[in-house]
Amino acid sequence: MTNMQIERQKLFDIVREGGALFRNREEAAHVKVKGVSDYVTQVDFHVQEQIRTGLMREWPQIQFMGEEKDNSDIDFTKAVWILDPVDGTTNLIHDFRQSAVSLALYDGGRPVCGVVYQPYTEELFYAAAGEGAFLNGKPIHVSGAQTMEECLISIGTAPYEHEYADRNFDLFKRIFLDCQDIRRLGSAAIDLAYVACGRIDAFFEMNLKPWDFAAGRILVEEAGGTVTDFSGNSPDFRKKGSILGSNGAIGRLLVERYMNS
Repeated sequence: MTNMQIERQKLFDIVREGGALFRNREEAAHVKVKGVSDYVTQVDFHVQEQIRTGLMREWPQIQFMGEEKDNSDIDFTKAVWILDPVDGTTNLIHDFRQSAVSLALYDGGRPVCGVVYQPYTEELFYAAAGEGAFLNGKPIHVSGAQTMEECLISIGTAPYEHEYADRNFDLFKRIFLDCQDIRRLGSAAIDLAYVACGRIDAFFEMNLKPWDFAAGRILVEEAGGTVTDFSGNSPDFRKKGSILGSNGAIGRLLVERYMNS
């Protein structure tokens, strides 16, 4: 599966049609608790089904992996779509307007393309392997920051796992004291997209699921940055892992000085 086999306008239309469902406040109010601070709404289910249907119609030969389904049958050696229908469900519930559709295509363990769509701002981030990264069709690049003193860094709190709170907040404090400021958006997909376009210099969070970072990873990498685990190694897109996305230079600083100390 190559970029040339994916007609991007069809892909964009499918993602935008799914994102339009975010505005259904009645369905957003139908909340089911999956775990500690882990929620799903009718919007999540309907966005996933609408996008899955569109992808299967256009590219029936490609497998589909989604947050709200059983993915035990996925063969990761073959092409697979990886979808988070609503990245930032808690934000959606509160109408906080920082939620996104996150969709990536991987083939043979490698990212082929990725889309992050923020329907409230109508910003569509897209990247394809070897082609660069784009925001609404215009090329984007990571920031040129080299020092902590010039950085704005976004964090994720791993809200489903409160047992890591002490470790996390100690880390947040040490980084906060050394950088310009920190942010907490509540959507890893948006955080990584913002790294890709240079709005923030780095983002990190413990124990993200594949659908949280699959699209953001190729966005950052094609924009000139890096996505690693907290030890600086390439993340495994097949399973949960701690993710650090950055412009490259700041990621190295975070790994060396903060992430494992």
